[in-house]
Amino acid sequence: MKRRLRDREWVWGYLLIAPTVLGLGLFYLWPMVQSVYYSFTEWTLFGDSSWVGIDNYAKLLHDPAIGRALVNTFVYSALILLGIPVSVVVAALLNARGLRLVGVYRTLYFLPVVTMPAAVAMVWAWLYNGDYGLINYLLGLVGIEGTSWVANPDTALYAVVVIAIWSAVGYNAVIFMAGLQAIPQHLYEAASIDGAGRIRQFFRITLPLLSPSIFFVSVLTVIGGLQAFDMFFLLFRKGNPAREDSQTVVSLFFTYAFEEGAKGYAAALAVVLLIITLVLTVVQFRLQKKWVHYAS
Repeated sequence: MKRRLRDREWVWGYLLIAPTVLGLGLFYLWPMVQSVYYSFTEWTLFGDSSWVGIDNYAKLLHDPAIGRALVNTFVYSALILLGIPVSVVVAALLNARGLRLVGVYRTLYFLPVVTMPAAVAMVWAWLYNGDYGLINYLLGLVGIEGTSWVANPDTALYAVVVIAIWSAVGYNAVIFMAGLQAIPQHLYEAASIDGAGRIRQFFRITLPLLSPSIFFVSVLTVIGGLQAFDMFFLLFRKGNPAREDSQTVVSLFFTYAFEEGAKGYAAALAVVLLIITLVLTVVQFRLQKKWVHYAS
């Protein structure tokens, strides 16, 4: 009887996870396998393919656009990590006791997360506009000459970094608030009795116990940075003088695959990005043992 019940539990368990497993297989694993296969082929305009072996990967080594896109992607991924301390501060402020209208503030900070990227790009394109943008107008009031922020190759990448940090603060703050609320209050009470001020409590109690949440957000941030596409696609359209110098790996993949029709070459680029993402993720998990503190 017990064995039958155990068998039924196993059956129900497999049935419950089946939709998720099928979804992962159909929409993640199978496209991944296809991309690896396509990376060894060359496609014509009529949809015919031919096997070329590692030629696509050999071309990647001599393509200057690839190196430029990799540098942009790494710089972008590193800079958006600066949004994590901003999110921690915002979460701490929103989690403060006695704060009025806290629900309104939380909604305002989270609003960019649920806003369509096209709408976000449209608003920031206006803010960054070199002729009538709000940022240049405010700079002009204090005697500083502005620039065309998303059309200037020297500032375009950093302009998108600001958008990415602004967009992610609300989402990250929600995760950090959950981590803050999980910290036992008696630790702060004991620290206060021992004479520790709020700053010392923050660095000795809050940050160490919040480190699992910080690690989780940092992994998501790096992966998201490596896969950055939407803002680069929406802001750097054809004709933008900063487009060529501001391409990321994914936006360059789109250019090769859908604008130039080099699907096999683009697939090879996607495989390289997948390997880079996996390597960096493994490195992050290895390093987390040195600074992430899990409460026992």
